[in-house]
Formats: sequence, structure tokens, C-alpha cells
Amino acid sequence: MGLTKKSATDTPESSELTPSVPASTATSRASTPGTASMNGKDIAPDGKTPDDSSKLRTFLSILKRFIGVTDIAAVRFSLPAQLLEPIPNLEYWHYLDRPETFVAIGDSDEALGRMLACLRFWFTKDLKYVHGKPCKPYNSTLGEFFRCQWDVEDTAPSLFGQETKANVAAAGGATTKDTPVKVNFLCEQTSHHPPVSAWFVDCPEKGISARGFDQLSAKFTGTSIRVVPGSFNEGIFLTLHNRDDEEYQLTHPAAYLSGFLRGNLYITVADTCFISCPKTGLKVILHYLEEGYFGKTQNRVEGVVYRCADFAKDNISRVKDVPDKDILGRIEGCWTDKVYFSPGSTDFKKSSEKDRIQLVDVTTMRPVEKTCPPMDVQLPNESRRFWNDVTEAIAAKQFSAATARKQEIEERQRERAAERKTQNEEWSPRFFTNGTNGRPELTPEGKSVMQGLHEQKWQLEAPAVYASL
Repeated sequence: MGLTKKSATDTPESSELTPSVPASTATSRASTPGTASMNGKDIAPDGKTPDDSSKLRTFLSILKRFIGVTDIAAVRFSLPAQLLEPIPNLEYWHYLDRPETFVAIGDSDEALGRMLACLRFWFTKDLKYVHGKPCKPYNSTLGEFFRCQWDVEDTAPSLFGQETKANVAAAGGATTKDTPVKVNFLCEQTSHHPPVSAWFVDCPEKGISARGFDQLSAKFTGTSIRVVPGSFNEGIFLTLHNRDDEEYQLTHPAAYLSGFLRGNLYITVADTCFISCPKTGLKVILHYLEEGYFGKTQNRVEGVVYRCADFAKDNISRVKDVPDKDILGRIEGCWTDKVYFSPGSTDFKKSSEKDRIQLVDVTTMRPVEKTCPPMDVQLPNESRRFWNDVTEAIAAKQFSAATARKQEIEERQRERAAERKTQNEEWSPRFFTNGTNGRPELTPEGKSVMQGLHEQKWQLEAPAVYASL
């Protein structure tokens, strides 16, 4: 059985019109590959959305009311249950569709090799959008949280440089190459206005962790929804503790949810994002190209890896503006297919194919399933248990009952918020503090949860007060 990612409900649910698409761009283990199970009922796996055109038409008719609205992520409107996927938002988002690429980021003894491994992780973290269709999970309530774990075979090879796969937790530094390692994940909805969630993931055996805030801002143009990071969302902050605490910041580009008019939703990315590591002096610029000739979607990406002499003064934002003398290599490919790295400053198309390094081929890769705490040990504000009644009703196609239960949850959250306002009380997250510069910090209880996940000790004490119960 299992454990249960992202947004908040309001009057009735704020930001519920925002589909879950990557601002950069689950379940417990199931008996059938590609199928998730919750309380014995089949539910849609990550990225799956029903082939029901009536849902899309209904959703589009609702969206039309918000043409010109600055940020529909802040709109207060409750969607009926039949337009939702039976999966909590905090469960849906986690950036770990292929956790084996995450644990291998620090393996190379070369700084360039570690940056390339970071790029491999980047292109595999949201496979649900490569092979699946966008969907609308439940919005998260204040204080809701989700925790899970992956058992990962540490088999991803180094892309460049000598490889070291050491298990820092094992006596004598035993190799992890043929030994599964544990990746642990914790996420909590820390704010309701605006809707923000904090998250943390680590793999103690490999000495790697990552954290960040998830927050989206969205605008409907009439033909597509443009989704960008909110002000709290400064990207993914990834730390290699075994490499003198090297920190990498991965920023999110804008994404577009399109296909409303044709009745076939799809995601494109058309923006620039950056990966930087001040300690090694390396930086990556990635430029996503939405369309090619004749308006055909290409999902192309091109970029450059270069050595930055002074991060404080570096203001280069375009690939073509990077001086050739600083370039270590170029990146080109299709983020829904294959992406390559070409060493040196030579234009990618003029580089030798035999010298190119394939960073990733996502055509055959699918999201890896999670392991979650059993339902009977989850707290009432853990995502799966919290939304269980709505999920079961949707699975049984009892949409009126699902909508009614969903509205009860929304109303209770409003009541609790009103009570706190009347009593002049301020709610504080249990597992995270705000931190600084987009980096949330774990509280002592948050650290305890992460340790419990690693040891598969699921039991948690109930909080002194629930924010939305």
C-alpha cells in the first residue's frame, strides 16, 4: 500500500483553473505496470488523463471567462470533480520521474561531468509531460503534506570523466553501483495566499539533496495557458554534499498548455532557463524553441555550457552572446526525444558525430513508481488519506458525490481560515521554514520525517492543530 503534491484551496479553491504543467517543465507499488492503485481501485498514473472530449469542452468554456485575467492561479473558482484527475497535486509534482539520474549527479570526478549529469536529470525529471497528457489534480490545502520513497538501482553511468560511486553511509565506502539506494521525498503546502508548497528530497547514501518552493502564475490568452514560476519559486537547488557542498540552481522556463481548439491538450516550452554552479564556475544556458518551420511544434532545445569567471557580474542570457573562449560545449536536441552534448565551441551542426555525447534518450523511459506509507498509518492531512473520499467517488464515477465532498473540504478550509483570523492566530508549517532565496529549510520535525522515510518508519505524531481540518 502506499504514501501521497501542489496548490491550495480557497473560496472555493484558488488556482484550481491552473492545470498541472511544469513551470520548467505515483503512487504506491501496483501489481500491473503503468497502473496505480489506491485502496484497491485503479487510478490514473502520473500524467494520464481520460480521453473524454466533453471534459475538455467544459474546461474550455470555463477558461473563456478568464481571458485577460492577469493570473488565473489566483482565481477563486471551484471546478466540478468530473474535470479533475483522481490524484493529489502534492503527489503529482516531485521532479523525480527517473530518480536514478538524480542520485548519479555527483558521480563524476570532473566538474563538467557533474554538470552534464545535472542536465541528464533535468531532461528526465518530468517524463509525465513527455509521454502523458496534462491533467488537473486536486489543489492542495494549507498544511497538507505528502511523503514517499523510491528504491533506486544506482546504474546511471558517468557521462564525462572518471566515475566514483561511493556509499558514504557504508563502512569502508562500499560501492553503490549494484546496490539499491533510497531516495526520500517530503512536500508540504506552506501557504494558501499565494498557494506555495515547499519540498525536500535526499539520498543519504549518495550524499545528494535538493529543495525548493513550488508556485505557479498562469494567464489564459484565449488559445493557450502560459505558466511561469511565481515569485517564491526560484528553481531547484541541488547540493552535492560529497563534493564540498557544490550547489546547483536550476531555474524554470515558461511552459504553455495548448491544444484547446483541436481538443488535444499538449505542452510546449518556449523560453530560456539556466543551470549554474558558482563553486565550479560552470553555467548552462538552455533555449527552448517552441515551433519550427510552418508552425510545426518541434520541442527543440539548444544550449551552451561555459565557464563563468564572475557569477556576480555575469549577465549573459542568450546562447549567441557567450564568448567562444569560455564555451566548454554545446547542447542540442529534442527534449521529447534525444539530447546531445558536443565538446568545444564549434557550432553543433559542424561538430563530429563521434565526439558527441548523448545526454538522454527519453523515448523509452517512463516514470518510476513510488513507495508510500500504508493508508492506515497516514495522518488525516496526508494527501492520499485527505482526498480519499473524493478519489473513491471519482473512481466509481459518482461525480456528484465527489463534488459534494470536495466542496465540504473547501468550506472547512474557509472556516478554519476565518477562525484563525478572528482569534488573530497565524498558522505555521510543521515541516518547513521559509528559508531564504528560494531555499526552504527543514524544521526538526521535517528532519525526523526524512530520517523515518529512510528507515521506513512510517508512524508520525498528530500535529497540535490542523490547518484545514
